[in-house]
Formats: sequence, structure tokens, C-alpha cells
Amino acid sequence: MQIILNGEPRTLSGEPSLEHLIDELGLAGKRIAVELNREIVPHGQYHQQGLKEGDRVEIVHAIGGGQGDELIIAGTAYHSRLLVGTGKYKDLEETRLATEASGAQIVTVAIRRSNIGQDPSQPNLLDILPPDRYTILPNTAGCYTVEDAVRTCRLARELLNGHKLVKLEVLGDPKTLFPDVTATLEAAKILVHDGFDVMVYTNDDPIIAKRLEEIGCVAVMPLAAPIGSGLGIRNPYNILTIIENAQVPILVDAGVGTASDAAIAMELGCDGVLMNTAIAEAKNPPLMASAMKKGIEAGREAFMAGRMPRKRYASASSPITGTFF
Repeated sequence: MQIILNGEPRTLSGEPSLEHLIDELGLAGKRIAVELNREIVPHGQYHQQGLKEGDRVEIVHAIGGGQGDELIIAGTAYHSRLLVGTGKYKDLEETRLATEASGAQIVTVAIRRSNIGQDPSQPNLLDILPPDRYTILPNTAGCYTVEDAVRTCRLARELLNGHKLVKLEVLGDPKTLFPDVTATLEAAKILVHDGFDVMVYTNDDPIIAKRLEEIGCVAVMPLAAPIGSGLGIRNPYNILTIIENAQVPILVDAGVGTASDAAIAMELGCDGVLMNTAIAEAKNPPLMASAMKKGIEAGREAFMAGRMPRKRYASASSPITGTFF
């Protein structure tokens, strides 16, 4: 019997089961994510899953450093750790140019009512950012209640033909745009139960971040500072604690202003950064998008390299031995 494993034909020997395949590959007990015919197979259920002729199996794992250092979200691997929004640009062409310059593979989109009567020949956001090139991440921006957030996600799933990955945010008030934590927890429970892969915007509270992970969110996204403020990371120690306690990706969301902010987030050990205003409101958005891409890459490399310890006093770079004076 032949299946397609990670894009390549493979002939199965022995028992036609997922568990047997994983054993045969030497991956039993390893930290992996498995997709069978585009559906995630949860850990602990491999023994229940048989295989048949022509099945498509994807097996991914995280590796460190340089080429191949990928961000894994809901079982999908991404080379870019920069996620970008699509709002606030002057037009769709600027959106396209900035998105391309960022190198992002995941782009957030807001779900809004259709403008009935609008000329159908007018370009649509999904025409310039096609779902076959980008992972479209519908978000619940502007939602202040659990009901509105859940309805928005369900409409997005219908709009995008069963797409399960969503970004949840339930806002507390229009002045600060801080999350309503209680409502966010409730909405996350409903959406996870409903089969969504939830990436969730929250405050920088390590306890709440862990609760959201325990609910089943596939990524937790603490704010660096208020949405659209450009203030950078105001509480790096809370972000660091969230990272240290997490078993899912942690991505800073909101408050980044420039490339150095993005680099700091990555140097802390964040798995990625999501931003919109910092790029869209720059004087030259495509150039800022390029800078953000480089900041993310530099910060990640610095984190992987391991910085030198901070010292109170000087430490000479050149040896003292052999001086002639």
C-alpha cells in the first residue's frame, strides 16, 4: 500500500496504521505534529488511526537555529515569524507592497458586512492576498462581547470554506482597547469546543496566558503595549514569564513601534510578533515592513545564539599578557 508522506510517495510495510508508521520512522515519543488528509490527529490518538491507499500524511517537528527554524502553529510550519495586519493602509496596492516586503506568511483580516450595491468589479483584499499564497487569519477586531466574537469567527469559517484558524480578541473599552479578560476566556472555551484553532490576544498576565493555553488555544498573544500605541514592550519581565511557562507559541501582539521593538520581543524568546499600525502608519510602509522583517530575524538569531551575561564592570577584549609597556 502506498501513501504520500510529507509530499513524497512511501510504501507501507506491515500494519497500515499511523502508530506503526511513526514507530517505523523512529519518531515514537518525539514531539511531533501529525496531519492526516489535512486534519490534525491529536497526540495520544495515533493508535486509533488506520491508513488506506493514497492517504496524505504530514509530520512536522520544531528544530532550532538558522535554516529550518520554523514557527509551528496548529500543526503548520511557517518560515516567517512576522505576522502582519491589513488595515490602515491608504489603498490595496500599498497593502500588497508592504505585505510582500514583510515576508509574512500569515496575514490578519477583519470580517465586516458586505457593502450591498458595491461595484463587484472592484478589487477585494483576497484578490491581492490570495489564500493559496498566504494563511488568512480572520480576527474579531472591534468585538466587545463574547457573542459578537463567536459569531464573527463562525462567519469567517463560512466565508473561507471551513477555515479553522482564527485570532480572538474581545475588547474591554474603546479608549485603551485592552482585552476583556473574562469575556476572552469564555469566548475561547466556546471556540475551542466548536473546533476552531484559536490564537488569542490577551494582556501580559502570566496566569491568564496559562489559562488560555489550558483551554486549548494554539497560540497566546500578549500585548506589548496598547494597540496602535507604538510604545514597545512595556513589561518585558511578564512577557518572559509567559514564555517560560508556555507549551504553545507565544507571539507579541500590539504596541510594537519600530524594528528594535520587534527585535527585543524576539530576543526575549517570543515565537513571533504580530503588527499592523507600526508598518501601515510609517512614512514608507513597504520600507518599514522590510525593516521589521530584518528586526525579527536578527532578534531570533540573537536569542538562539545566547547573549553574553551583563556585567557591572569592564572586561578587556584584548589579553593583558605580553603588553610592552
